[in-house]
Amino acid sequence: MDYKKLGMRVRQQRVLCQLTQEQLAEKAGVSNSFIGHIERGEKKASVETVVALCNAMSISPSVLLQDSLSDAVIQSQLSFNEENQQLMCGLMQVLREHSQRGGGY
Repeated sequence: MDYKKLGMRVRQQRVLCQLTQEQLAEKAGVSNSFIGHIERGEKKASVETVVALCNAMSISPSVLLQDSLSDAVIQSQLSFNEENQQLMCGLMQVLREHSQRGGGY
């Protein structure tokens, strides 16, 4: 497993979710400094930690682990047609707007 790439994906998803390291750490039940270490690829995240991060950001583990998955698995996960992609983008926008109004998830 490439822990640098895992860390980059954690950071990308955290930013997409509009979370600070502190907020993600709190939601995932880990320390703020550990989030920084994971994002920089300096420490290895356990399966339990990866699952906690995914739950905290409401994403599938395949999003974080895609660099470690085979191409066939990735293609099956990403085979959204254009209509589904538009629906997903719309859903993300609604969630962001709801979060900005203080509604949380």
